[in-house]
Amino acid sequence: MNKLYKKWEIVLVDLNPTKGAEIAKIRLCLIVSPNAVNTALSTVIVVPFTSTIKNYPTRLSTNHKGKIGALAFDQIKTIDKGRILKKDGELDKGQREAANTLLQILFSEE
Repeated sequence: MNKLYKKWEIVLVDLNPTKGAEIAKIRLCLIVSPNAVNTALSTVIVVPFTSTIKNYPTRLSTNHKGKIGALAFDQIKTIDKGRILKKDGELDKGQREAANTLLQILFSEE
């Protein structure tokens, strides 16, 4: 069954197994793929949360349910929906514009 997930939902994801410098563990991730894609495919595109604060231009500071961290846009990945363990909320509407801006910067021509 193809579960419905929406852009801006925060989900708990099992990212294991990983290889090399890929971000690992069971952790929160933000769904950034468009809703049309999320409905049609058995995969979603996610950005993992991290509690390790680094001053990288590809990180967006967050506060999800009182926990300070960052979204690691440098670790964006496509995952099978079967890796999702549960939903855990949505990205604050005030941060969605900043997230979209980071996505545009990452995928623009330099």
